[in-house]
Parts: sequence; structure tokens; C-alpha cells
Amino acid sequence: MPEPLNAPSGEQSFADLLQTRERGKLKLYVGSAAGTGKTFRMLNEAHQLRQRGVDVVIAYIEAHGRAETEAQIRDLEIVPRKRIEYRGVTLEEMDVAAVIARRPQVAIVDELAHTNVPGAGRGKRWEDVIALLDEGISVISALNVQHLESLNDVLQKTLGVTVRETVPDWVISLADQVINLDISAEDLRQRLLEGKIYAADKVATALTSFFTEENLTTLRELALREVASSVDRTREVIAARVDATPTGKRTIDRRAVDRILVAMSSHPEYTTVLLRKASRIAGRLNRDWYCVYVQTPAESAARIDASVQRKLVENIQRAQGMGAEVVKLESEDIAGAIRTFARDKGVTLIIVGQSRRSWWRHLTRGSVVERLTRNPEGLDVLVVSLETPKDDT
Repeated sequence: MPEPLNAPSGEQSFADLLQTRERGKLKLYVGSAAGTGKTFRMLNEAHQLRQRGVDVVIAYIEAHGRAETEAQIRDLEIVPRKRIEYRGVTLEEMDVAAVIARRPQVAIVDELAHTNVPGAGRGKRWEDVIALLDEGISVISALNVQHLESLNDVLQKTLGVTVRETVPDWVISLADQVINLDISAEDLRQRLLEGKIYAADKVATALTSFFTEENLTTLRELALREVASSVDRTREVIAARVDATPTGKRTIDRRAVDRILVAMSSHPEYTTVLLRKASRIAGRLNRDWYCVYVQTPAESAARIDASVQRKLVENIQRAQGMGAEVVKLESEDIAGAIRTFARDKGVTLIIVGQSRRSWWRHLTRGSVVERLTRNPEGLDVLVVSLETPKDDT
């Protein structure tokens, strides 16, 4: 099986982290694709933790019929799943209430990006994991790098792949440990041929579509980069925050740094691209971020087109899902309203999409982007290019 990247010398083991604070700890295994050994490693770690006296249970594991993974479960305690009737079919989801009632120290939860069946309670499994953490239950989970929300447009452009199930980047930033399971494209394709990833009737199609050597190499590089960035961000935050106590004990406060603001376009077809780029930048800088929409009189509910209004609501919900605090302002002066809000909230970086106004509007009135960049408050403004996104609904 593939080996995880070793933790830098001096860093705590996950078992040691379990003793450090009341809220649950989160450990994530990140892979480049299915078959990298994430589930196997989680189960292996569960056995190791139990040997150290840690109370650990399986809250949800998906073995996908892999014999070596199923064998690794052995005598680990499994919390029964919740059975839900949906459109005449009985489906199973993680029973969050049962896990909380059982109150283990650690829960193993597979497939973080999974979308729950209607009736399960929460829409996404990562939301279930947050609920467990809030109850003081630590979680070991896993996902493939392509499920990161901010990489959606990158994958569309480089691989031609649209990923429907995603996890907001801010969820990854909550992790106390992130481990990359690195495996070469050649070895992963060999595992596929040996029937260790998909059933035999799916192997040929997978080899010529998603599991091409080029795709797997790209995903491998993305996984390595994301995990390295996560480790660097955590180190920077630890170094930046020292308690004012006699012992000088270091503490992690992921929300103590300056904020950024993304100005949501009134053209909702471009907003998805802008939000993903802003989310990625916020994650890289480890910053809180606002998504601000300034409604002008011309865009009032009574005057705006119903389809545009619907798209705006969808993008507001999308921004909230990505971890932004969404704020709607009303003003005729869009740039002025944004600058005032930024000053009041301690924002140091504004992210906007490239202006798409006609040359005549630029000449006679200028653009919001130009007026923001000429701000006297000393705010940094990052202008990002916008491309019409493909339909990813």
C-alpha cells in the first residue's frame, strides 16, 4: 500500500492531538484518485489507535467490494447506518445521532464529499463531520483532491472533467492534520488492472477516460501541492499566534488574520468563477472573507429580471457554502459602498472580476474596478480574469 508523507520532525501524532482541546480533531487523508489507499490507511490507523487505548468506531466506511479493505475492518466496532426510503429504494447513510449517542473518542468517516440522500438531515457528509467535531468527537476522514471546490474550474479546463460533489476549502483548513497518500500514475493504473479499484467491467473504460496517465499525473501534482500548502498555512498560523501567558504556549487561531472581500458581480453567469478564485485565494492566505453584493436602484427586486434574481440567490448560497460571510448593500455608488464596508470591517484585500463594460461606458463613467483601484484608503485590489464557466449544475 502507498505510504503517507511523513510528518515533519517535532509535529504531534494524531493520538497526541486528541488530548489537546475539547473540540474534536480532524485528520484528513487526501489522494489523487480512487484507489490510492485512503480507506485502507484509515482502518489501519483505527487499529493502531485502539491499541493505544483510544475508543474508536467506524461511523461510515465504503469498501467498494475491495477484499483487502474489507479484511482490514476485522473486529473494529461499526455504528449501524441509518436506513432511508427514497423514491422506492432503501438507501443507507451515516447515522450521526447514533454516533453522537455512542460518543467515541474517534469516528472513522469515509468519502467526505458525499452528498446525503434527501431525508438524511444534512445535505453533505462534511456537514455531518462538522457536527461530530462540535460534539467533541474527533474524526478521521478522506477525500480525493478533485473534490476541492476551488479546483472545479481548474479540472474543467485541464482535464475536461466536471466534479459534482465538492467540499469547500474552508473545511480542509479546519483539519489538524492533512496526509497525502502519494502513488504514481503507473502504479495506480496497475492497481486498476488488478481489479483493486473498480469491478472488471469498468476497467477498460476507466483506463481510457479518467484514469489516463496524463490525468493521474496532473491530479497527483495537485494533491501534493494542496497538502504542502495546508501544512505551510498551519505552520504560519502557529508561528503568528503566541498566548500572553507565563508559559508562552502557542495556540492556533485560524481567524485572527486580515480579511479579504470579493465583490460579487451583478452578472451572475461570471460569479461562480469569481467565487471559486476568491475561495482559493482566501484558503491560500488563511483569511476570513466577505462576499459583498451592492444592489443599485436599477437592480431592485421590482425591476430585476426573475431569472437573474434566481441566479443571484444561487450564487449567494454558493458563497455561503464556500465559507464566505455574504453581505448585501444598497447604494448607487457601488465602489464607494464597497470601500466604506472594507474600511469598517478591516478588509485589506478586495478581489474583483475584470470589467466587462463597453469602451463607451469606460470613457464616460469609468468602471467600478477602476474606481476601486484608485481608492485613497490604501486597499489592495486584485483583478482576476473571468471566463464564461461551463454548466456545472
